[in-house]
Amino acid sequence: MPRFFVGTTLRPGDIMQLPDDVTRHIQVLRLQAGDSIVLFNGEGGEYSAELVEVERRSVTVKIRDYRQIEVEPPYQLTLAQGIAGGDKMDWLIEKAVELGVSGFIPLTTTRSVVRLSGERAQRRHAHWQGIVRAACEQCGRNRLPEVAPVREIATWLGALPRSPEEGEMRLLLSPRASISFSALPTSPPHGRVTLLVGPEGGFSAAEEAAATSHNFTAVGLGPRVLRTETAGIAVLAALASRWGGW
Repeated sequence: MPRFFVGTTLRPGDIMQLPDDVTRHIQVLRLQAGDSIVLFNGEGGEYSAELVEVERRSVTVKIRDYRQIEVEPPYQLTLAQGIAGGDKMDWLIEKAVELGVSGFIPLTTTRSVVRLSGERAQRRHAHWQGIVRAACEQCGRNRLPEVAPVREIATWLGALPRSPEEGEMRLLLSPRASISFSALPTSPPHGRVTLLVGPEGGFSAAEEAAATSHNFTAVGLGPRVLRTETAGIAVLAALASRWGGW
């Protein structure tokens, strides 16, 4: 059944007009009055709805009932990612949503191929938020992962408390790490997990030192060096298997 994100309050029994982007999507799918759809607003759970009227420029629906359906993993993981070039970042965000990530922090680093600031950074941020919404529609998630504004890694690290909260885990992927991924605990921590991944070319030695000074544990993924768009996704999948996220 087609699923659509609607960023507003939803109540069973309400009749409402859908936003323009959802209207266009419904028209592309050639849905008709009487067809059933699913709506969610990113706050948890979903709503069954029926198309009441499908016009060229507007679509009206009646919300039927609320279903408390949750598909989130039993841990909260934020992906702090050095911005990748081309369409790699789009692909990475889409797949990370499917794998259950709860938040994204796009970071500009010393070796970043892409530099974003000002209006350009705002446009990319809005674009990434759209990718998150579409990925949630596709994969069945009813809670929207948060996408933070683009930040310099030094600024972001400087705003972090040096000491993690109780149960919090901070991980830094590094080919120079002496600790293997296999050494991580077999059950999820009680607090938030932050996974820090570098861009093409990885982090500089100074950036890694700054991260470890903020209690990030450097973790290696074996003898092969993975691309930036592969490394984080590989870890998310491995942790889902290890910590019960499937």
